Amino acid sequence: MFENPYLCSDECDASNPDLAHPPQLMQDRERGGLITYWQTVTWSRFPEPLLANISLSWNKSLELTDDVVVTFEYGRPTVMVLDKSLDKGRTWQPYQFYADDCMEAFGMPSKRVQDLSATNLTRVICTEQYSRWVGSKNEKNVRFEVRARFSVFAGPKMMNTDSLYTRMETMKGLRDFFTFTNLRLRLLRPALGGTYVQKDNLLKYFYAISNIEVPARCRCNLHAGQCSVREGSLQCDCEHNTTGEDCSRCQRGFKAKSWKPGSYLPTPSGTPNACETAGTLGNCECYGHSNRCSYIDFINVVTCVSCKHNTRGQNCQSCRLGYFRNMSLELDDENVCIECNCNQQGSLHARCNESGFCECKDGTTGQKCDSCTDGYSWMVGCVANVCDDDLSPCQNGGTCVDKRRCVCSEGYKGVQCQTLSCEGMRGCRRANTASSSSSSLPLLILASLLGSATLRAAV
Repeated sequence: MFENPYLCSDECDASNPDLAHPPQLMQDRERGGLITYWQTVTWSRFPEPLLANISLSWNKSLELTDDVVVTFEYGRPTVMVLDKSLDKGRTWQPYQFYADDCMEAFGMPSKRVQDLSATNLTRVICTEQYSRWVGSKNEKNVRFEVRARFSVFAGPKMMNTDSLYTRMETMKGLRDFFTFTNLRLRLLRPALGGTYVQKDNLLKYFYAISNIEVPARCRCNLHAGQCSVREGSLQCDCEHNTTGEDCSRCQRGFKAKSWKPGSYLPTPSGTPNACETAGTLGNCECYGHSNRCSYIDFINVVTCVSCKHNTRGQNCQSCRLGYFRNMSLELDDENVCIECNCNQQGSLHARCNESGFCECKDGTTGQKCDSCTDGYSWMVGCVANVCDDDLSPCQNGGTCVDKRRCVCSEGYKGVQCQTLSCEGMRGCRRANTASSSSSSLPLLILASLLGSATLRAAV
């Protein structure tokens, strides 16, 4: 029976550096001599799947420049997936599927990069090219083919770089296809060494990787020739008066024109699209919200034209009506103007003051005019309460409903049930006679007192 020459012996111990197989061994470079490699546990729990994830993080946007190559010691996986992330590992998307049978493993037909054309070059494919058992220890590498994709435009010998650069510039999504911040290998089934699993020898199945090569450059939007490690992370050495993690914005004082990435065109030198100072645009500072100025002859004024990012004014220094300035941001920030978002039912108009407070209708309050003051209730805007439990109760035993109307007891009517239903008719009396007699008693006493006072005065 063929045994695995790389099988970890009983002395394998992850806590002992001399007997361990840590992930760092996938990153070292062997220049002859003993090969070092990372290794998982064996498939002792078959038929439970033997799964392993390997994540690579750079905390920076990168662009592939050549093939990604993963070297497996003794047997390439029969099923695996290469994933990529564009947001530092928060979300993932498949880059390529690998299987000895693509239809069985992923429900996809098998393809090779050579089968792709210029119109579908960014399609995610499943390939069987690197997963089938070939019976040779020399077949160790699994590739994500970048150069073959480049050659679709540049030719087999990469001689027509003008065509490649033109496509990079004009073909939607092409540059983003080669861009990533993280890569992840999902190992789903190890090399079987044949067509079935030998259940009596499960220790021969595992994953072992000696090298992972990722040829890439920092994505700096063609505004940097290189990047370096600063403050513990990769950062572009920005040029052309740009700044930011990917040189993705203009430096302060160089925002007279809106930021643009550098261009490959025209070849061979390309266009830097450098950020410019206000002096290069006729001495007019538009804070990066416009790249055009106009001279108004009869008042001798240069003004910015077509201000963007919801700004307005001679220098795009103010916010459009319906927006207010975010004071925590610089005036040249694209998000400096925030929408007022005044409630249409509660506000007089869509404008707000410099603090973002809208002008509210009577009875309405709040920054967006979306709540009511005391004595008002929200009914497609704030409406004065007809009744409530304290200040304006329904009279004569009436019941308040939704603070909008009184449901009156029998014999009463009116907004607050304050009127007898028979008022104006002969013999009309209140329904509660006891209450009526009691309420008239003070009047009788008052009349008696007044009569006595008049009599004494006459004497």
